[in-house]
Amino acid sequence: MLATALTLPACSASLAESAGPAVQTGEQWASSCKDWDEWDKPGPPYKIHGNTWYVGTCGITALLVTGDEGHILIDTGTEKGSDAVLANVGKAGFDPKDIRVLLVSHEHHDHVGGAAHVLDFTGARLLGNAVVAAAMRNGNVAADDPQRASHPAMRPVASVEAIDAGTPVTLGDLRLTMVPTPGHTSGASSWQWQSCEAGNCRTIVYADSLTPVSSGTYRFSDHPEYVAAFRRSIARVAALDCDILLSPHPSASMMRDRLISGSLAGGMSCGEYAKSVGARLDERLAEENAK
Repeated sequence: MLATALTLPACSASLAESAGPAVQTGEQWASSCKDWDEWDKPGPPYKIHGNTWYVGTCGITALLVTGDEGHILIDTGTEKGSDAVLANVGKAGFDPKDIRVLLVSHEHHDHVGGAAHVLDFTGARLLGNAVVAAAMRNGNVAADDPQRASHPAMRPVASVEAIDAGTPVTLGDLRLTMVPTPGHTSGASSWQWQSCEAGNCRTIVYADSLTPVSSGTYRFSDHPEYVAAFRRSIARVAALDCDILLSPHPSASMMRDRLISGSLAGGMSCGEYAKSVGARLDERLAEENAK
């Protein structure tokens, strides 16, 4: 399987000359933010492990993975929230203009509504699967999206590079693997990579939302093939090597609770996360069938 290798311009001087990121802690984030907080509420950045940083808001996750040839950002938050994300990259000690690649969890405005703004500011490249690529170019989700009827449009992105499912994205010393996990949307993906610090390596999984949420009259039970793909996605997440679990909505994977406990490497595992979202899908189907 060939990696998606990126040929990029030389990094700016700030990347080479930086004295390193400022010290931030997860406890600071936990004390500033509450569970299921507002999407656009600014919160402080903090180091997750090694080269991986939380740069999102209190209510929406955005992750920065830093490397020797530039950085990868996963998700941007809303268009308004993306300003807080870019500011957090700077607060963490990195130049936002050294972001070379933007990746996507799923193609909803609360997670990538700020993509066009971030791309304009950084000059980064947006990579995603075929469904994500179409949605970002159109500024709206696919026709089969369960929330299509209520999903607001986003500012379209002129250029998106489509990548194949399971193909690693490499940038210098960085290597992230896309795991297709359709369900919450048809283009949803989870991401997996390894982050090391002082010889301590952790496998990080950014597992997509996988919640069976929909617009008013949509019934998952009317779409058996979609539900079957949904269940395969849940099984994929359950099977992942996963030392540190993160999710697009921080509270969905109990991030704040784990930060308060003193470690993200513990608490909810990928298996437990998959079990919880599987139970929600079962409940939703049972409710639909009871009507």
